[in-house]
Amino acid sequence: MIIIVGATGFIGTYLIDELLKQGKDILGTYYNNSSINNYYFNNPKIKMIKLDISRKEDFKKLQPQNVEAVILLSSLLPANIKGTENKEKYIRINILGTLNVLNFCKENNIKKIISTTTYADVKNLWSSNNAINENQLRSYSLIGDHAVYTITKNAASDLIEHYNQEFQLQGSIFRLPPVYGAGPHSDIYVNGILRSSAVNTFINNAINGKDIEIWGNRNLKRDIVYIKDVVQAFIKAIGTNKSIGMYNISSGKTVTLEDQASIIIKTFSTTRNTSKIIYKPQYPNNTKSFLFDITKAKNDFNYEPEYTNFKDMMIDYKKELETDKIKYLIKTRIKQ
Repeated sequence: MIIIVGATGFIGTYLIDELLKQGKDILGTYYNNSSINNYYFNNPKIKMIKLDISRKEDFKKLQPQNVEAVILLSSLLPANIKGTENKEKYIRINILGTLNVLNFCKENNIKKIISTTTYADVKNLWSSNNAINENQLRSYSLIGDHAVYTITKNAASDLIEHYNQEFQLQGSIFRLPPVYGAGPHSDIYVNGILRSSAVNTFINNAINGKDIEIWGNRNLKRDIVYIKDVVQAFIKAIGTNKSIGMYNISSGKTVTLEDQASIIIKTFSTTRNTSKIIYKPQYPNNTKSFLFDITKAKNDFNYEPEYTNFKDMMIDYKKELETDKIKYLIKTRIKQ
């Protein structure tokens, strides 16, 4: 059995699909009632349980048996929460919640746990030319809407490392840059205000023949990872005893903002309307270029991203938008 804590989120839904293909039994947890529950409830290989990870007593509901690994995806992110004064919530969910999951693993003799962390933990090291590796010390911003979130995710990662050394857990932490993929997550909070995500705006504009604006430096480069490559990393790490510690899970390559816009236009535009790129260098872009070294993940569990070409990523993204699952999730989210 695989336990997925936070199974109803973006990564969790894709991971569930892949684990089911492999014949795995899944115990998934969720906090809020979610449309994804209805999509999976009728599958006999999945059991879904409502769980607040900040409450230690809630873990008594799980009653684990023959657990191969725990995947910790439940986390409070700035993109998912309104407002900016949420320090206590970040601490309660991201730190205390991680501690409760670790103690649950320890008490039930579950050795393997895989969690995620933010690429903002090395924000001050971001560069388009120098790939950041896992041995470099953290360097991050202590201001802005991601500051407390990053602090709590760093603490969560340190707790996992502590349990690795103190209690011989096999805990892995996946450092993720922006994860692209189809799903009901088109709107995100930026500085506490709800806005359409950049990629969703680009795609919707391309579909509707509207112009796409690029703010700031058109040649800004980003190392983006596709959702199916993230899932691949989880599957491979579950299947080996070598995975432990921090891992960069990305494409290992960069793509410019201009190339992103151009490829999205070619992939999503209709024959009647073709979008144009409008350059607005006078408006700032708040993200710098970044690139990550994925050698460690390649060496330890044969991680090999398939979607390193942004065009291939967008072609598959478009196909996923037409699947029954994604249509269902988007439709039900609109109704909520």
